[in-house]
This record gives sequence, structure tokens and C-alpha cells, in this order.
Amino acid sequence: MYKTNKLYRMSTASLPNIIETEIKALVKGGYFNSKDNFIEEAIKYMLSSRGDLKINAAVEMYRSKDISLGRAAELAGLSIFEFNEILKARRIKTVVDAPSKEEMNKQIKQM
Repeated sequence: MYKTNKLYRMSTASLPNIIETEIKALVKGGYFNSKDNFIEEAIKYMLSSRGDLKINAAVEMYRSKDISLGRAAELAGLSIFEFNEILKARRIKTVVDAPSKEEMNKQIKQM
């Protein structure tokens, strides 16, 4: 049901010349291994300092069925119950995966 093991690649973006120059200077000075490393660190910092963005990203990944409810809550830094309340407030239905009847019967027999 959920898309797993999806590889995400760095997208190419056009940056203003001054920012490109600053990044090149930081890489040349040894502060970062590469431009991609700088961009990755910048994004991590932004997401860690802006909790609203982490929550919004987790909501959108859950909505598009890229991740499960539990994983979305984890990425948002919330409990499943807290994350579920956010989904309810945004009128997003939650999907709870349950084993099939056959799988449940198999597990009962194994016990």
C-alpha cells in the first residue's frame, strides 16, 4: 500500500550567483565536502528549526501514501495520537492497516 524504498535524488535548482559563490567559497575552504552536502545540511537545519515544516512534510507524505501513519508521526516528531489529531483537523482520513482474516487465523493457529 505504501511506497517504500523510494530513492530521492538531489534536484537541480538555479541559485542566485551570490549564493553560488558563497557555497563555492565554503566548499573550497573545507567547510563542506560539496555543494550537495551544503544544501543537504541547510535543508536539515531549516527542517529542524521549523517544526511546522516537518509536520507539513509528514502530512503530505502520509496523504500521498508514501509513508505509514507511524512513520509520518515519527518524522513529524509527534506521537501517533498527536499526529492523528492534526490529520483530523485537516480532514484527512487515517488508514489503519490490519492483517487479513487468513493472516489472523494463521497467527492464531501458530499460538
